[in-house]
Amino acid sequence: MVRWGIIGCGKIAGKFAEDLNKIEGCALYGVASRSIDKAITFAKVNNAQKAFGSYEELAQNDQIDVVYIATPHPFHKDNTILCLQNGKHVLCEKPFAMNIHEVKEMVNAAKKNERFLMEAIWTQFFPFMHKIRELVNEGQLGKIKMIEADFGFKADVDLCGRLYNPHLGGGALLDIGIYPIFLCHSLLGKPDEISANAVIGSTGVDESTVVNLKWQSGALASLNCTILTDTKTVAKIYGDKAYVEINSRWHESKSMSLNNKMGRIEEFKFEDDYRGYAYEIMEVNKCLNNNKTESELLPLQFSVDLIETLDTVRSHINLAYPSETKL
Repeated sequence: MVRWGIIGCGKIAGKFAEDLNKIEGCALYGVASRSIDKAITFAKVNNAQKAFGSYEELAQNDQIDVVYIATPHPFHKDNTILCLQNGKHVLCEKPFAMNIHEVKEMVNAAKKNERFLMEAIWTQFFPFMHKIRELVNEGQLGKIKMIEADFGFKADVDLCGRLYNPHLGGGALLDIGIYPIFLCHSLLGKPDEISANAVIGSTGVDESTVVNLKWQSGALASLNCTILTDTKTVAKIYGDKAYVEINSRWHESKSMSLNNKMGRIEEFKFEDDYRGYAYEIMEVNKCLNNNKTESELLPLQFSVDLIETLDTVRSHINLAYPSETKL
């Protein structure tokens, strides 16, 4: 039995807990918030055994094996290292941290304490991603030539809210732009050339960002993200034989199609009873049961490469955050 803890009791944590409670072989033992009342309410709703009024209390509890970090971006590093130093394994929500310096601190802490650590990029573990990797490995797409992906929604304009707050790592790039960039890293690895443009809003965060990537193989990617308007939020992976279209919202899609210039070749549907967090939870459980300190599907080097690309994009659009001591 893998015993889980959750730090941060917001909306995503609630969805995560809902999936966790559906999986055999693990249990939600404890949850922590800076407000004990919020932790108690969250624990009751999500069947957790314990509620903690501080992150330190949860990290020091010897009944917890692994902790899911669901706090805002700027707190990921400190929350993760706190848990690792107290002997806990960690699944930390994306983005892993604010920049490469913070990510390296987290990775070093995991290695020093010999604990499991993984970034919670849930999309990597969805059935549709497994199928895409299968199609690519079988050569059904041929050589990948281009990737197009977007992620956009019209957010409520709350200049004090998380998405618009630079002190909470707000903006489109780190919140949703990470997904199109992740897809490219997953299929093509770290890009060799990066360019980007953005609209920076009145609060100092990026409200829309466009990213272009290039690899020595000749592959290109055209990516965009925005919190100003609703976009199709689809992704297309073009090979020289065929292409895959992942239906909206592609980062959590339950359907996609394999196509060529003559039309649709095959359609794939993936039905389940999960919100989608279950797949990464099952991966962590499997790794812990096999005494692994990182996932083969999402190793720590992947997260290092991903944050370096995000840092480069930010350097192109002159985006920095108050929480950072250096970039």
